[in-house]
Amino acid sequence: MAEKIRLQLRFYGQVQGVGFRYTAQYTASAYGITGWVLNDYDGSVLMEAQGMPGSIDKMIKKIGEGTFIQIDRIEKKSLPLCEYETSFKIRG
Repeated sequence: MAEKIRLQLRFYGQVQGVGFRYTAQYTASAYGITGWVLNDYDGSVLMEAQGMPGSIDKMIKKIGEGTFIQIDRIEKKSLPLCEYETSFKIRG
């Protein structure tokens, strides 16, 4: 069985001003993913997501299906787990 992972994800494309963060929060909660999301100064969206690998993949796919959201590229980086995190929040 797979173990939880934590990823830093940076999304590029039409990702700000299109409901991305709210879609991410709703979808993360539905898939049992903890972490946070924020709009970054360069027009990208930065996220840290912690959960089962398959659930994170499903969350990313579901976010990309948003009506006005257009993800052109995602940069991924593995991070250590945050053991005490219990929810997914919008920052900034």
